[in-house]
Amino acid sequence: MSEGKAGGSLRGFYMVFGAVALIGLGTLGFNLASKGMGTAATTLVNLEEVRDDMRLLRDLAVPVVKGDPDAPVTVIVFGDYLCNHCGAFSLRERPRLEEEYVNTGKARLVFYDFVLNPAPEVGAFLAARAARCAGDQSRFWEFHDRLYRSQVTWAMERDKLAVFEEYGEAVGLDGGEFKACLNSDRYAQEVSANWELARALNLGGTPAVLVGAEGGMSRTLPDYYFETIKQAIEEILSEVNAN
Repeated sequence: MSEGKAGGSLRGFYMVFGAVALIGLGTLGFNLASKGMGTAATTLVNLEEVRDDMRLLRDLAVPVVKGDPDAPVTVIVFGDYLCNHCGAFSLRERPRLEEEYVNTGKARLVFYDFVLNPAPEVGAFLAARAARCAGDQSRFWEFHDRLYRSQVTWAMERDKLAVFEEYGEAVGLDGGEFKACLNSDRYAQEVSANWELARALNLGGTPAVLVGAEGGMSRTLPDYYFETIKQAIEEILSEVNAN
């Protein structure tokens, strides 16, 4: 796993998964003043105003959700686009999770960005924004996976905007619309809030995988492998079916 802030305990914290699932991309109950940037936002927005308010921060940290909102189990993943283990999860483990649990309505997948290094020259923050811009055209997961398949390539490129525009074309995006989104501050607030949430939860690195019952508490898993996630899901399903 790629390392971030030390820690990982979720003791004392709860997340209402049902409320999270209903928040759409770009829909917030609270808006900070937009910077009105005419160029691409490439690093974190200052969210100091809400940093100490966990409920508000939770609402600002907009995830990307896949699956039935009424699924009995929620699998939460915090990931970074330059984390090779995150790539392994998304490209090898997630397809199995989706086939067995997400597509069958037993679980839903909730993805939060956790940009471990938000320095502009690194490009991970811009990559997170780019994936969400692709989501405006219902291509989030396609772009998400393209970023992971091409980690080494785009990480080495100086002009990451141009590379991401190429990836957008490859996954079938309208180039003009995608470019306009990239060259703005759209989703900078959401990606920044996701980062703040991950830090507030003391997550130790990426990928961080949490599993919980709908409307209940979650627990952090020791690794990101499908068999580990499957065991956690089955335990919850057994409890649900017993009640």
